[in-house]
Amino acid sequence: MDTWIGLMSGTSMDGIDAVLVSFQGKTVHIHDTYSIPYPKELHHRLVLASQNQATPDEIGELDTLTGLLFADATENLIRNSNVGHSSIRAIGSHGQTLRHQPSGPGRFSLQIGNPAIIAEKTGVTTVGDFRSRDMAAGGQGAPLVPAFHQHFFGSETEDRCILNLGGIANITWIPCEPGSPVTGFDTGPANALMDAWCQDQTGRSYDEDGRWAQEGIVDQALLTDMLSDAYFDRPAPKSTGKEKFNLEWVKTLVQRHGETRPEDVQRTLLQLSVITAVRQMPQSPTMTVYVCGGGTRNRLLMRELTQALSPIRVLDTADLGLDPQWVEPTAFAWLARQTMERKPGNLPDVTGAKGPRILGAIYPA
Repeated sequence: MDTWIGLMSGTSMDGIDAVLVSFQGKTVHIHDTYSIPYPKELHHRLVLASQNQATPDEIGELDTLTGLLFADATENLIRNSNVGHSSIRAIGSHGQTLRHQPSGPGRFSLQIGNPAIIAEKTGVTTVGDFRSRDMAAGGQGAPLVPAFHQHFFGSETEDRCILNLGGIANITWIPCEPGSPVTGFDTGPANALMDAWCQDQTGRSYDEDGRWAQEGIVDQALLTDMLSDAYFDRPAPKSTGKEKFNLEWVKTLVQRHGETRPEDVQRTLLQLSVITAVRQMPQSPTMTVYVCGGGTRNRLLMRELTQALSPIRVLDTADLGLDPQWVEPTAFAWLARQTMERKPGNLPDVTGAKGPRILGAIYPA
């Protein structure tokens, strides 16, 4: 049986997740996983580059450095799993997003982490640059995981909403009625703003279990101001990133409201993530929400989400057979398989593309 590797680094820019998987029908078998954090200096440089504070030379160098780190993560995964290189059909690498601008005359989405370096260092065929073909066909280039969600998480008995709480939150709506379209889009910020504010105010890279946020209270005036952002009322298809929702966005809004305790801001940002996801979520009497992504580790976030959705059931994707931490990297392993088998990887109803497209660029071993 062929095995596949998926590599993912999200908008939180905290590191690289690598997964070795095989697929059998609608079942995913995870053989091994590996995670590697970004070195502190590299992380700092990536953050600056994502804020347009990098020269072309610096971006080129970061493309190489992140490519080398993606290759190291892959090699460690292969070494630890004792799986021979020859049994791995391909690697699917999302890369590290620096900028995502899906509107305007010069639309683009920029991911670095040179796939050619991954293929060269590992000796395994690598598929990268998944977003640009969808964008060339008029799509947003994101989110791309809904096609994977549909294939593996669809049900004939219940409507399912897959909520990914990454740096940015996105939903995939999978109705059980045959022939009904699968839809999905980015609802707005999730961990990205909470992590950025926590780092800025406390020096900690994230708020473990939401403990710091729990010390605060929701600032209703600030929350109302945040919710007035036009993105939240924009119809799908839509996608966003840290270009829009970043630390400066938070600070600008906080300054309008005078003295606000930092922990109250953190609590308000958590509530923003909950409300924007819930308000934009389709509703049905047979609906179950399945959550994945790093936000599942934030107990306060999950508690508030469950309360906001009650009486709708809220579970995580482990109940569907896939650990919530490994859904996205597994999705890019599957997208690599789609590319290698010359099958589409996008859903036009999600991204807005003119039609299904085979995604990615192949770098042969």
